[in-house]
Amino acid sequence: MPFPLYLLAVAVFAMGTSEFMLAGLLPDIASDLDVTVGTSATLTSAFAVGMIVGAPLVAALARTWPRRSGLLGFVLAFAAAHAVGATTESFPVLVTTRVVAALANAGFLAVALTAATALVPPDKKGRALGVLLSGTTVATVAGVPGGSVLGALLGWRATFWAVAAACLPAAIGVLAGLPARRARDDAHDGPALRTELAQLTRVRLVLVMLLGALVNAATFASFTFLAPVVTGTAGLGELWISVVLVLFGAGSFVGVTVAGRLSDRRPGLVVAVGGPLLLLGWPALALLAHEPVALFALVFAQGALSFALGGTLITRVLYEAGGAPTMAGSYATAALNAGAAVGPLVAATTLGTAAGDVGPLWASGLMVALALLIAFLAHAWARPAALLACQESQR
Repeated sequence: MPFPLYLLAVAVFAMGTSEFMLAGLLPDIASDLDVTVGTSATLTSAFAVGMIVGAPLVAALARTWPRRSGLLGFVLAFAAAHAVGATTESFPVLVTTRVVAALANAGFLAVALTAATALVPPDKKGRALGVLLSGTTVATVAGVPGGSVLGALLGWRATFWAVAAACLPAAIGVLAGLPARRARDDAHDGPALRTELAQLTRVRLVLVMLLGALVNAATFASFTFLAPVVTGTAGLGELWISVVLVLFGAGSFVGVTVAGRLSDRRPGLVVAVGGPLLLLGWPALALLAHEPVALFALVFAQGALSFALGGTLITRVLYEAGGAPTMAGSYATAALNAGAAVGPLVAATTLGTAAGDVGPLWASGLMVALALLIAFLAHAWARPAALLACQESQR
């Protein structure tokens, strides 16, 4: 894989740390700013909503921007939002900084996905996406648990400052790793914006976006509320939250690495095997979360399965949106974060029920079940249609 691809992954690491780090900080933020844990979870949803809205909007605006300077601007805006967030005493202001950071993240990721796939041959999109998303998985392995430990020792504000500081080497990586080529060149050579937006009317593209969103919703529904599961259901100390986050991150790294190698040529295999296993894993985790050993093993497995399946589906978004070369990355980003927005909101509604702290785990299982049902019905509908088309072509 080209070296600039790994430099882009450095920036994704910094941004991924911010996106996932709230899983270990929500209780402290809620206590410090005098809101409930459920209310503080809206910070995750606010970030995701900013990503959903920002991905297509900023990608459309950035089609004619210099690619390198655009990515640099997004990184610096992201850092500034975290600096403001670290100093505020107002929860609404903190929510606002999350939206601003999300817009910057959305712009960066949408452009970076397009840049990454442009650096490799057309049949290597999955591997390129795997390298880029490895920045996110490394964030869950190192950045998020490190932020959780830092938050436990020095407070959640220290973690926000650390993310802002991590953006600086990422900015240097963008400057050093990408040529100062104008995106305008690609925009002029490719289809018009209206043509690219028209790709969203394609049923197959919308279907894989929906499936990717549902799988990611299941992932975020549980990941956002892992801290209460660790300290409440399992009865472990706060520092064990970091251990669980490391295990989830290690699993996600394994999953995205495997998906990167299979999603280009064998996406059906990943879905057929990983989907049912992921479906079984969430209720199993809900039932066994009180046992630390089972908790650790299942968190690792669910991290691997979630990212393998989710990464494969998002790769298919890039393939299905091949007619939108400058906007495909924004479609993939929007699908990912539509799930990230919905998942925590659905999970939060289960916290006040009899399910208690493991309610989000049951919610994740239901969302994966819905995704698999839709995939099955779509496959069942497509087979007769394909057979009929084949018969017509033979006449």
